[in-house]
Amino acid sequence: MNAARTPVSTTFLRNVAIIAHVDHGKTTLVDQLLYQSGQFREEELTKLAGGQHGLIFDSNDLERERGITIFSKNCAVRYLTDEGDEFRINLIDTPGHADFGGEVERVLGMASGTLLLVDAYEGPMPQTRFVLQKSLQHGLKPIVVVNKVDRPDARPDEVVSEVFDLLVDLDAPDEMLDFTTVYASAKQGWATRDLHIPSQTLKPLFEAVINDVPPPEAGLADSPLRMQVTTLDYSDYVGRIAIGRIRQGTVRRHQQILVVNRQGEASERRIAQVLAFDGLGRKEVEQVEAGDLCALVGLEPIEIGDTVSDPSCPEPLPSVAIDEPTLHMTFRVNNGPFSGRSGKFLTSRQISDRLQKELRSNVALKVGPGPTQEQFRVSGRGMMHLGILIENMRREGFELCVGKPQVIYREVNGERCEPIEQLVVDCPESCESAVMALLGDRRAQVVKISRRTEGGGFVHMEFTIPARSLMGLRSRMLNATKGEAIMHHTLIDYEPVRGTVPKRPVGVLVAHETGQATAYSLDALYDRGEFFIRPGEQVYEGQIVGEHCRDGDLKVNVVKGKKLTNIRAAGKDDNSQVRPVREMSLEACLEYIEDDELVEVTPAGIRMRKILLSEADRRRESRRSKSAD
Repeated sequence: MNAARTPVSTTFLRNVAIIAHVDHGKTTLVDQLLYQSGQFREEELTKLAGGQHGLIFDSNDLERERGITIFSKNCAVRYLTDEGDEFRINLIDTPGHADFGGEVERVLGMASGTLLLVDAYEGPMPQTRFVLQKSLQHGLKPIVVVNKVDRPDARPDEVVSEVFDLLVDLDAPDEMLDFTTVYASAKQGWATRDLHIPSQTLKPLFEAVINDVPPPEAGLADSPLRMQVTTLDYSDYVGRIAIGRIRQGTVRRHQQILVVNRQGEASERRIAQVLAFDGLGRKEVEQVEAGDLCALVGLEPIEIGDTVSDPSCPEPLPSVAIDEPTLHMTFRVNNGPFSGRSGKFLTSRQISDRLQKELRSNVALKVGPGPTQEQFRVSGRGMMHLGILIENMRREGFELCVGKPQVIYREVNGERCEPIEQLVVDCPESCESAVMALLGDRRAQVVKISRRTEGGGFVHMEFTIPARSLMGLRSRMLNATKGEAIMHHTLIDYEPVRGTVPKRPVGVLVAHETGQATAYSLDALYDRGEFFIRPGEQVYEGQIVGEHCRDGDLKVNVVKGKKLTNIRAAGKDDNSQVRPVREMSLEACLEYIEDDELVEVTPAGIRMRKILLSEADRRRESRRSKSAD
């Protein structure tokens, strides 16, 4: 790479983060800003998006498959005003799902303002409250973008009022209440300050960013260098790349600096390369001044939260405040009969090394020792947060077993407290009673119920509910509402334990022989419950193959074949009829299992099993537990 690009004056620099609830259109808006910046040919962006309907910023395989943003990313967009001034806008795209809140918390310090996207029909949702609260803690004034105003059921004026009420509820300063509002359709690629004035481009949004997001403070470039690492990248050629915003001073190529870790330990390094963001990529430059974002090469070893400073200022910057995990589960070595058939990484040492590697960039994750040397206690923000980690490990060739997720309790004023979440459910009016009955058994408390006639008779319900009550709720909610309910949740506080919640109401079907499942045996057991396996799949003793139709576990023989004779039966031969199986995703399996069960994760597939595979061992353990009680 050749050195290029002179430093941009801070007067023409803007750093803005885009925050919103999941599926409110953040990444789509960023893509449109890139399209309309004029920096790229359409063929280039289409190729980067992975196809005509892809999203440029959703570059990870899991992001593309699930249609969500998992990792924070940033790019630089150039915008030329009518007066001829060229501005460079550093855009920071953040995840919208509550489980990836750690990605939001660590990058907000890079921004000087935020674009708060809100769906024109749904309005502020649980994650909207979370990300807005975090941005207010950083003193970032939001520009409210009411997205999807082209929806037939849009209610933009009511949504703006709801955002104002949310800001008041979060004790926002008076100057934050006087926010700029932009109405937009990210999908169509237009924005306007007034719905009565049509627009064909995002020019009003660009102008709002330039006018309302403050530029970096002038005069800081002459101070001693100070920068905090908020993101890490990796290259096979140069190793780790430290990314962050320069708080003060100027960083130069080949500069001698100090790296101060979070424990206050300092070590001298020399910067090999200084990279500035330009479009979707990075370019090598001679220097970058205070207020801008940059990437530094040659500082390895370096971690997120470390401070890069001038040798005259060895004090570290305040560490990034990250909320504590709310959920933990046990990772352990796969000791099943089929262990090693498809995975490359099987040992506890390999699993430990992979978890330690994840800790370097996943700031919301915690890893501790488990009950034995082959087990690890992994804590995260929620089921999807840990589920994404497990799925990535599976695709990398790891085999492991995972125990039932457990919420993390806290002692508050000497009282045992549990995490309480805000749950929002939108469903048809005909399903309201079913939702209330389902949540009433799970210690939920009603906060607000409203009816939205614009959406065709939908009911909007808000609850507070223990985090442990959410496990297994989504599938039962979809069954109770025939798939028409939409639910979202996010952590709000810790409260005293509300009492017991119902466990899985039925037992499971457990295989008691190892072999290949047959259509004949599955057909013979059709009245015992619903199966998770298909004919032809290999099963082993102790594997969970289905859900029992009654309470209590039932051991079944799913490998039994039809006995053949040399006598032709009178009448028509029997044809085995196997009902469709229930497809279980990784997150569904994690929510489904109980304390005596595990999820076995391998590159070839996902199974559920008992911890003790032998029926005799399970009976012995049950008698031991009863005698102990």
